[in-house]
Amino acid sequence: MYCGGQGVYVYYLSKALQELGHEVHVIAGPPYPTPPEGVKLHKLEALNLYETNGFSSLSSPLRMFTPINLYEAAAVHIGFFPDIFTFSMRAYLKLRELMTQKRFDIIHDNQTLGYGLLLAKSLGVPIVATIHHPITVDLAASLAESETWRRRLRWTMFYSFLIMQGVVSRRMDRVVTVSKASAGDTVRAFKLREDRVRIVHNGIDTSIFGRLDNVEKEPNSLVIVGKAQDKNKGVPYLLKAVRLLKGDVDVKVSVVGNQVPGDGYGTKLVQELGIADRVTFTGSLGTDELVRLYSSTEIAVTASLYEGFGLPAAEAMACGTPVIATRAGALPEIVGGDGAGMLVPPADPPALAAAIKHLLSDEPLRRRMGEAARKRIEESFSWDVAARETLKVYEEVL
Repeated sequence: MYCGGQGVYVYYLSKALQELGHEVHVIAGPPYPTPPEGVKLHKLEALNLYETNGFSSLSSPLRMFTPINLYEAAAVHIGFFPDIFTFSMRAYLKLRELMTQKRFDIIHDNQTLGYGLLLAKSLGVPIVATIHHPITVDLAASLAESETWRRRLRWTMFYSFLIMQGVVSRRMDRVVTVSKASAGDTVRAFKLREDRVRIVHNGIDTSIFGRLDNVEKEPNSLVIVGKAQDKNKGVPYLLKAVRLLKGDVDVKVSVVGNQVPGDGYGTKLVQELGIADRVTFTGSLGTDELVRLYSSTEIAVTASLYEGFGLPAAEAMACGTPVIATRAGALPEIVGGDGAGMLVPPADPPALAAAIKHLLSDEPLRRRMGEAARKRIEESFSWDVAARETLKVYEEVL
């Protein structure tokens, strides 16, 4: 579940559905998740070429020479991202095998949207797909950052699976999106019928994400969750805001994400900005570590250029940590307008710096904001509610 927001989604939705009395099976490739108690995990082989030497989950090196594996290896080496297609084909074969033993009522796809799902329709089981946000957003961001035509061509080839996702999404029985913003963007990007789209907000496990009373706040501390090299997460804009505050407010920033501390794009940027002494790259953190960090930090920042939902903002709010977020994607839906957080324009370091300075200077405001944030998450975003709303979608198609 630590691979990102979608891993969190699968874990907690399957857990909540199982706790409501339903039998849940999860089909997954590497890195394999640890399923919730009572949920059956079916592991698929995959090459996982972006992280391994190609034999990470194969039962035998000879398995490399199957048609799907050969296609995946060839496609990666000419610049495509074939994992979505190959996973969907492997998932279809696994489903076909499982269907000889038992009857499933619903197949729920978590933003694979590969052609294998069209084959799965032949199994006679309704298929619901969740789209967290259309990946057209990521393609647009990557193209905007590309300075050469070769770079733009590379990204266009990498995201060529978008054609497949559009074709498949239009043939699903229902599409679930996790916010109003994501619903509108998904309908436009994939030309979906609005009457087949349902909005079910993500939830937060408030029994885990909560304020640790025995943890002291570190003065002038900030936390942002997201890879520094993922421009969509807006980490560079926060770092530039910190540079603007230098000599005025002595802030310290923790950047949480799957990057090696002291290496890579983020480290180079903080050195260029002259703020290396104020920024710590923590790498990935487990849930307990993340909750402790939220509890010890005075402000959580979500500086994203787009969010289909915004789990880091919601998790910080659940911990009673004041949040400064951008008016991007679904973040205004999460933060709301009742004092549970502050909103600033995206890609605007001066506005972000001003909000940080204002909030750090007002301890009573931070306390009130943190209390309002926790209350908002408890009342509006829970996995039990998400599971019950998802079940309504299942019942529709049944």
